[in-house]
Amino acid sequence: MTIEKILKDDASEEKGERARMASFVGAIAITDLVKTTLGPKGMDKILQSTGRGHEVAVTNDGATILKSLHIDNPAAKVLIDISKVQDDEVGDGTTSVVVLAGELLREAEKLVAAKIHPMTIISGYRMAAECARTALLQRVVDNKENAEKFKLDLMKIAMTTLSSKILSQDKEHFAQLAVDAVMRLKGSTNLEAIQIIKKPGGSLKDSFLDEGFILDKKIGLGQPKRIENAKILVANTAMDTDKVKIYGARVRVDSMSKVAEIEGAEKEKMREKVKKILGHGINCFVNRQLIYNFPEELFADAGILAIEHADFDGIERLALVTGGEIASTFDNPESVKLGHCKVIEEIMIGEDKLIHFSGVEMGQACTIVLRGASHHVLDEAERSLHDALCVLSQTVNDTRVLLGGGWPEMVMAKEVDELARKTPGKKSHAIEAFSRALVAIPTIIADNAGLDSADLVAKLRAEHHKEGCNAGIDVISGSVGDMAELGISEAFKVKQAVLLSATEAAEMILRVDEIITCAPRKREDRM
Repeated sequence: MTIEKILKDDASEEKGERARMASFVGAIAITDLVKTTLGPKGMDKILQSTGRGHEVAVTNDGATILKSLHIDNPAAKVLIDISKVQDDEVGDGTTSVVVLAGELLREAEKLVAAKIHPMTIISGYRMAAECARTALLQRVVDNKENAEKFKLDLMKIAMTTLSSKILSQDKEHFAQLAVDAVMRLKGSTNLEAIQIIKKPGGSLKDSFLDEGFILDKKIGLGQPKRIENAKILVANTAMDTDKVKIYGARVRVDSMSKVAEIEGAEKEKMREKVKKILGHGINCFVNRQLIYNFPEELFADAGILAIEHADFDGIERLALVTGGEIASTFDNPESVKLGHCKVIEEIMIGEDKLIHFSGVEMGQACTIVLRGASHHVLDEAERSLHDALCVLSQTVNDTRVLLGGGWPEMVMAKEVDELARKTPGKKSHAIEAFSRALVAIPTIIADNAGLDSADLVAKLRAEHHKEGCNAGIDVISGSVGDMAELGISEAFKVKQAVLLSATEAAEMILRVDEIITCAPRKREDRM
């Protein structure tokens, strides 16, 4: 009997070379898939779901593309994971991180073929990554003392982030929106306070930032359409108990009039509750759950604006914005913090009515209203804006800034190359490979723009041997340009995250020497 029988019938294992082969191939395939979205001239992908309705998403965001793929290859899954983490952690650089990891593996494949042990490659990569990071640290610019300059840096970073997205045509406009929104946050990275409302219609240029708060709801019937100096109670409580619910309520009575009595009692309870709520001295009541017509009537009589079903994010944000707290009991009015704002009114955007709270307490929150031709455009615009907002909010915390356009990669590659020359032994091959992988990023940016990448990268490398050089790829003119003059900057935090995550992912995939696939469950066993 052969040794093969250790595993169950259908389980399979790939050993040694074949396993490594499989993981390399998978990872490189994923890289080739997303690398065309890199850079200002990157293309978008259409993702069509196979579910009902065949939804279509058009996107340029690496993480979004990879999230939608269903993949068998284990190594490819690792790459998808790092792009997700990059998306959650810093928001941008999701494509770069996958591309870099893929290029590192592509180089590693050649080294393994040349009989260099994976562990040697890994330790070489480790040294190279450390060296690349220090190279970047020496070249960062930090303008946090000078507010004017720092705001310019933020604008540049926002424009650079947006230039590879659908918003690149109006990037000044959107960069301004993003910077204004993030400056409002005053250093917190909580993007919840920035609400993005998407309304189809108009063009992307019609998007605007509103310092107030806009709630996507209509004002109830017979209630004041405009309130000044509003005191707002934000609540999460049931306002639908004034009728006996037919389903789910079991009441045994001996006549129909008894039911009426119960209903009367319920109504009294409701009236009491509304009284308590009015006792807070408010003129606007926002509830997360629904409000039946009876309490709504009572509110309208008291001249109070009642808003029902404000979805949960809406409520939390509203409480945050107006400085109130979410209440659920109303017995002691003095302990509840009310929210305040100067004016509440109804506004129209497109053909929808929305409620607009302006002059709010906490200046941190704001609403960005996106307009666009169709839902697909809006979704993509929201993703792009979200990337920009994430990067900016991270930069406000960690104010170090680098130039963009392939410049950081060339700086790192140069330092790493020098390290390779100093390192004895087989590791130097791995370190050299790392520098080649870094150079692949500017190469791909140039390729996507249809430029002669070999020529450009060679020119770049020559430029970078001069001291204090700012050269990067200027995609628009198709030549080597000065990144500082063009105002192309990136956040240091993003670059560092890309570098470290990509190295670790490549390392993990390199360590694999066997893939064991578990046997699929048999269908008939389930009966």
